[in-house]
Amino acid sequence: MRRKPGPWSSPPISPNPPPAASRATATGSPGISPEQGAVMLQTDNAPNHRIHGERFMIPSDTDGVQLQLINKRPVDPVEYSAERTLVMIHGATFPSASLFDVAVAGASFMDVLARHGYDVWAVDVRGYGGSTRLPEMSQPPDDNPPLIPARTAVRDLAAAVDFVRRKRGVGRVNLLGMSWGATVAGALAAEAGERFGKLVLVAPLWLSGTPLRFDSGGPIGAYRIVSPRAFEAAWRAAAPEQERAGLIPEGWFDAWAEATLATDAASSAAGTIRAPSGAVLDVRQHWTAGNPLYDPSAIANPVLLVCAEWDVDVRFDMAQDLFTRLTGARYKRLVEIGRATHMVLMEKNRGQAFDAVIQFLDEHTVPAG
Repeated sequence: MRRKPGPWSSPPISPNPPPAASRATATGSPGISPEQGAVMLQTDNAPNHRIHGERFMIPSDTDGVQLQLINKRPVDPVEYSAERTLVMIHGATFPSASLFDVAVAGASFMDVLARHGYDVWAVDVRGYGGSTRLPEMSQPPDDNPPLIPARTAVRDLAAAVDFVRRKRGVGRVNLLGMSWGATVAGALAAEAGERFGKLVLVAPLWLSGTPLRFDSGGPIGAYRIVSPRAFEAAWRAAAPEQERAGLIPEGWFDAWAEATLATDAASSAAGTIRAPSGAVLDVRQHWTAGNPLYDPSAIANPVLLVCAEWDVDVRFDMAQDLFTRLTGARYKRLVEIGRATHMVLMEKNRGQAFDAVIQFLDEHTVPAG
C-alpha cells in the first residue's frame, strides 16, 4: 500500500474554511434512538439534547486503507464550534464502538456527551473495528510482525482530526484518548497542539518500571485473538475480591460483549475479535524500556488526566509521573475515580468519569497571573 502525504503537511486550516468536498461515506447508526433516556449527570444544569448518529468511512494517508468515524451530535440545530467538538480514540484492544458507544442504563458515553451539546467523533485506527483490516489479519498471526504501532495510529488520528475540522469548519477540536489511545493523542498533541483545544487522557499508558499485564511475554504475532468472555475475568480481577461481583452492573457486561463481538464479525474464531499487536510492541520498545513515545512537556494545551483507583494496567504512579511531566500545559488536572478499574467507562462509577470530562470541557478557566 502506498502512503500518501500526511494530513499535517498541508497549510493550516483557517478558523472558518469553506466546506471541503467530502470523500467520506455516511451511514445511519443502527439502534440510535433520540427518545432513549439520558444518564443523569451531577454536572449542574446539564441539558438533554436529542441526538443523531452517523458513521463515516474516510480515507487514511495510505491507499486502500479507510478509517471508520462514529459521530453523535445533538439533533437540535446547533452552530458547530471548536469548543463543542470532540474527537476520541480507543485503546489497544477494543475499538471505539466497544469503549465509547455501548448504551447501558439508557446511554453510552458518546450519547451522554452529545446530549450535553457536544459534536462527538470516535475513530477506529486501521485494523480495528469498522476500519480497514489489513491483509495480514486474514493470515495466521505468527506469519507476520506486529501490526499498527502507535506511530501508525498517530497518522490515523491525524487523518480523522483533519476530516472533522474540515467537515465542521472549525480550526481546532478537543481530543480524548483512552489507554494506548491516550499515548496516541498525547503524541499528536505534542506535535500539532495548535490544532487542538483541550486534551483528555483517560487511563493513559505511560512509563512503567515493572512489567505490565498487557504484555504476557514471548513472541509477538501480527495480531491477537481476544475473547470478551475470557477478558471478563481479568477485568473483574483488578478489583478487590469482595468488590468484583458489583463492579459491573447486571446486564452491562453482556451488552458490552455483544457490541464488542459485532465489531469484528469476520473473526475466524467464534466469540472473538482480532486486535493488532503493535501496541504490545510499543510496551516493549517504549513504556517498559524507559523510552517515552513523546515528550509531555511539549503539550501546551489544557490537560485532564482521569485514572482509576483499581487500575492495574495503568497504575496511579504511572499517571502521576506523566502528570508531573506536563510542564508546558496551560493548566492541568488529575482526577482519580474511586472503586474503578482500567475499564472505568463501562463500570458502575462511570458517571464520575463522565462528569469530570464534561466539567473540564465545559469550563472557561483562565489561570491567574
